[in-house]
Amino acid sequence: MQTLALVSQKGGSGKTTLAIHLLVEAATHGMRTLLLDIDPQGSQLGRSPATGRCGRRRDRGGALRAARLADFILLPTRCSIIDIGTMGATRDICQLARRPAAVVINAAPIRSRVVQETTDAMTALGLLVCDTVIRERVALRHSLIDGRVAREFEPDGNAAAEITALHLETRLRANTRTQETV
Repeated sequence: MQTLALVSQKGGSGKTTLAIHLLVEAATHGMRTLLLDIDPQGSQLGRSPATGRCGRRRDRGGALRAARLADFILLPTRCSIIDIGTMGATRDICQLARRPAAVVINAAPIRSRVVQETTDAMTALGLLVCDTVIRERVALRHSLIDGRVAREFEPDGNAAAEITALHLETRLRANTRTQETV
């Protein structure tokens, strides 16, 4: 069994969206899957229409516990100064967990130098950056509206191809025994 944790101290980095898409991608490749959402926001669980709250308590040390249990940690970040500014704290979690990790640049503009600037900033923090970049794609947002993922919404689209590439890269990195920890 291979365990992947998606960790970021910044809300809105795309942890849940990527987790759902990677889960379906793994299942498509014949893997048995299970998604546990321990994010205090609880996006994957849904919210009560009456209270707007998720049906569970906050788990403050959840990111570190998840990281320690993972074979590999994926660190989603967007190309913004606010997201980049929180990556030091996220890196610290990975160092405490002593697990291999890599940043995935998520919701990146289609054409912009900010992707390279973000890559440079992550490298300066001592973080490995995935070769796969997940771009801001309509299919990633619209597919979830009716419970689908990008590969079901637009099978031959760029979003589906990027998720497949990230899945394969993540599996390869997780299987590399010589991988250094952060």
